Order: sequence, then structure tokens, then C-alpha cells
Amino acid sequence: MFDFKSKKLSIFEKVLGYVFLVLTLVYFILLIFGQWMFPTNSAFYRSLNIFSNAGDPNIFIRIVSYSFFIFGISYILRLLLNLCLPLLKKAKGLLTIIISVIKYAAVLVWVFFVLSSFGVDTTVILAGIGIVGLIVGLAIQPLLADIIAGLFIIFEDVFNVGDIIVVDGFRGTVKEIGMRHTQIEDAGGNIKVINNSDIRSTVNLTDKLSLVSIDMSIEYGESLERVEAIIAQNLEKIKASVPKVVEGPFYKGVSALADSSVNLRFFATCEEDDRFQVERDLNRQFKLLFDENNINIPFPQVTVNQPVEFEKATTKEKQIAKDFVAGQKDGLKGLENINNDLK
Repeated sequence: MFDFKSKKLSIFEKVLGYVFLVLTLVYFILLIFGQWMFPTNSAFYRSLNIFSNAGDPNIFIRIVSYSFFIFGISYILRLLLNLCLPLLKKAKGLLTIIISVIKYAAVLVWVFFVLSSFGVDTTVILAGIGIVGLIVGLAIQPLLADIIAGLFIIFEDVFNVGDIIVVDGFRGTVKEIGMRHTQIEDAGGNIKVINNSDIRSTVNLTDKLSLVSIDMSIEYGESLERVEAIIAQNLEKIKASVPKVVEGPFYKGVSALADSSVNLRFFATCEEDDRFQVERDLNRQFKLLFDENNINIPFPQVTVNQPVEFEKATTKEKQIAKDFVAGQKDGLKGLENINNDLK
């Protein structure tokens, strides 16, 4: 029916939704208190009251009554469930599926009641639907696979609405677990829609606190013990400066002796939503700490050498070099004779 939370609805659609809600409330007032508001033999109330079989009801009024009764109850139930969604943590996905089932079931029930108003034997239709459903079920196996996979995701608590997960390299927050597909929204607002049966492997980042790991580099010339003493005196101060840190930060020692630096590793835990911001904040706080205590952080340096002018050979030196090289070549001939004698 109408979803007032949807941003895609136009003003006209929202107004139409509110009108339907008001008319539904008026209908239920007439249905409940109509026996005191209308005469006993009122044809209008007899047609409006779907629980009464007295007389021959007006088919048009009876169909309108069925519509307000079925879709009104469906809307009220879905509205109540939507109001419960923000209060729940682990049952959001299940409620989302229930809301979808109520919406589609209401249409199906309405069709059967309308047919019965025209005197159609619905039991025969139900038997026929059972046979057709078996045939159609074989043809829509992918759809059934999506629905069953969605139910397993909910009941096995793989993830739920509001959880941050990684699926096929896509990291985002679960916005909806529907009967057929799951919607995941990343930090940029991009939404990935994936069929439930296509979700093969998932990393749920929300169940436990997330680990933040950062490395800070110092020069080899710095006294490691002096740096460690300064860190020990300021860890609590850094934690207070980054309130989103749940545990830590903890100094875990030297992580690497790199080409131009000694790398120090720090760990902390936080909520997954805050992980990247906590990493940036910790980097900032440690940089400020190192600056305050004159601890140098190495950075690439380039040494520029001035070109040197070399002296050129004189004409006499060129001739001496030429005669020298030629004489050295002639000296190899004696070595060649020695090698031949050895053979």
C-alpha cells in the first residue's frame, strides 16, 4: 500500500495515503458502531458488515468493505511493525520479511473475498491453484531459492538490518533483507542489491568490536627507550582525546626495522562504524605527541650533487695512451704461445 517513509513518493501519493488512512478509520468506526447508528433493516449497513449474511448485500458496497477491511488491517499491522523496527537489533530482517508477506497476502485474500462476493466457488480455485502452484514452483526455482536463502539468513542470524558486512568485496550497511534480495549501502550512499541465494560468503563486522592498527615511525637515531617512556606517560591522554576508542590504545612494540625507520605498532578497539575515523584521530594524536617531544619522524630526502668538470687529455697523452694499449695487446701473443705448448 503506502509507505510514508519512502523518499520516492510524490506529494500527491502521500496525500492519497493519508486520505486512505482517514477513510479506513471512518470505515472501522461505521463497522463497529453501525448497529447503533443505522436502522436494523438498513441495506447499507447489511452490505457494509462483512460478518453478516442476512439478506442480499449490495456487491459494490461489500467489495468496498472488503477492500477497507483487508487493506486497512494490512496497513495498520505493517505500520506497527515499522514502528518496532528502530527498537530491535536482531529481528529487523525477520520483521522486514513479515511486512512483505503481509502486503502480498492481503492482496491474495482480497481477491478471494471479491470472487466469493460474485458467487464464485473459491474451494475449486484453491484446488486449481495448488496444481498450478506446483507447476509454477518448478519454473520459479531461482525465486524460491532467494526466499529460502533469505529465511536462513534471518533464522541463522548471519547478519541483520543495520549490520556492517562485506559481500564480494563490497563493504556497507545492510539496509533491507527482503524476500528476494538484500540491499547494502556503502559509505558513499551507493546501494548494492544482491539476490539472497547469491550471498555465498559474508564477513559480519558488527558482531564484535573492530580492531584498529596503526604504525608510527621514528628515526634510527632516536632513543627507543626515551620514546617508549614518553608514550607510556601519554597513552591515557590520547585515549581521552579519542572518545570513540573503546579499548586501548595499546603499545605492542617494534613492528619492523625498515630501511630508514623504526616502526612502532599500536592497537585499539572501537565500533565498526567508527573504525576509519578512530584510525585518523590516533594518527593525529601521535603526530602531535611526537612533535611536542622532538621525536623525529623520518621522511624521504634527496641529495643533489653539483656536476664536476674533468680535465681533458692532451694530444701527447692521447698518443701515449694509444701506444700503451697497442703494446699491451702485443704482450698477449706470448701468453697464447704458452697455452699452445701446454696443450
